[in-house]
Amino acid sequence: MANKHGEFIWYELMTNDLEGARAFYQSVVGWRIGAASDMPGMDYRMIEAPDATVGRAMQISADMAGQGARSGWVGYVGVEDVDASVEAIKAMGGAVHMGPSDIPDVGRFAMAADPRGALFYVMRGAVGSGTSTAFAPDRLGHAVWNELSTPDPDGAHAFYGKLFGWTNPESMPMGEQGEYRFLHTGNLRLGATMRGPAPAFWQPYFSVASIEAAIAALKAGGGTLEQGPHEVPGGDHIIIGTDPQGARFALAGPL
Repeated sequence: MANKHGEFIWYELMTNDLEGARAFYQSVVGWRIGAASDMPGMDYRMIEAPDATVGRAMQISADMAGQGARSGWVGYVGVEDVDASVEAIKAMGGAVHMGPSDIPDVGRFAMAADPRGALFYVMRGAVGSGTSTAFAPDRLGHAVWNELSTPDPDGAHAFYGKLFGWTNPESMPMGEQGEYRFLHTGNLRLGATMRGPAPAFWQPYFSVASIEAAIAALKAGGGTLEQGPHEVPGGDHIIIGTDPQGARFALAGPL
């Protein structure tokens, strides 16, 4: 695994209507999403930014829906040892929703949640699988930010700090909402935590060439604009919306 322990390496969209989601995100974000699955027994399709693969979109099966699965985005964090990470998650009060499993020639992974319910995957890529650039703050169509909304920011920092080695060297005051606490792995800024209602959740932000164009495509495609556009430090703007299948998503880029 070329990526370092604690880096985001992949993003997955679980959706109850893969064809509908494919049309929506291709229009809004500018991705190319596969027209057919390349994985036997599962409708699981590559999401392609202009220069690289950034994740996959997966159809929620009837069995998954029966177990409570719903449309949404989930991030993968690279680790040195999936099994050891799973044991650490359980020891710190997190939950394991899918135990360690292997995908031939891809890697080993597990699905978990932190003590406040925020879902994430841990994964170690197969030898020779290369470096993931799914998270790349300077690349169009890639994830550029990872935001955790949680009712317990202090507990979240303790949990993820021990699990992934993340640090919080700087924060930004947000008035009554408390602090917006930035997350780093080494010198790389991954995102931030903010205080929010239960259950906790992770929200990746993906970059687009034009926020105004994305808003127009979002509305034309049947999505809902929930927040924004808001200007953020550095001059870019962000929006948060809900796709027609009910998944919450966030975008960043020039207006």
